[in-house]
Amino acid sequence: MALNPQLFPNGMPVPFVNEIFVLARDGVEFDVDKIPASGDHGGHLKTKGTIYLSNIRMVFVAKSPVGSFIAFDMPLLYIHNEKFNQPIFHCNNLAGQVEPVIPDDQHRALYSTHSFKILFKEGGCGTFIPLFFNLIASVRQYNRHANLPTQSHVDPLQAAQTPVDEMMRHAYVDPNDPTRIFLQQPNADSQLRRRTYQPQADGGHA
Repeated sequence: MALNPQLFPNGMPVPFVNEIFVLARDGVEFDVDKIPASGDHGGHLKTKGTIYLSNIRMVFVAKSPVGSFIAFDMPLLYIHNEKFNQPIFHCNNLAGQVEPVIPDDQHRALYSTHSFKILFKEGGCGTFIPLFFNLIASVRQYNRHANLPTQSHVDPLQAAQTPVDEMMRHAYVDPNDPTRIFLQQPNADSQLRRRTYQPQADGGHA
């Protein structure tokens, strides 16, 4: 996880080198803990916005800032214990945990694992959920990293090596799911490409 990743003015995350955005889903509610920018004593935050999914990460972008919280970046290689829940009396949701992206000059003991939940309150999730699980399984298989929280030292950008073209060509589109699949890359003309998760390198050019 990385708090407040770089965004374009339209809210789209600034891509990494070789990052391919797969989909965007508006109108979700995002629930996450241990966010110091939330203003809540326990760091718990709940807000609505858009989830973006790429071959490297999921990024939640809040519809409106909550304190200093604007967006939350979750590398696919750092996500574990993910589960799709279909409760009888509440909306469907995707829950899981994500390890923090730790700056090179910081110690792992200073950072905690985050628990998150994505609640689908507006429309179905028959497109989003299969794509997410297929993508995260492909990323793990291709990069040979098991579902282990101790793997947080792995470079999250290794996920960019995962071939996703074939998966996208055979993606099922649920008419009840308002997820937008990117057939062409948004902001394709932009020369701005990030090369690392480390803040000092943000804004680097390809």
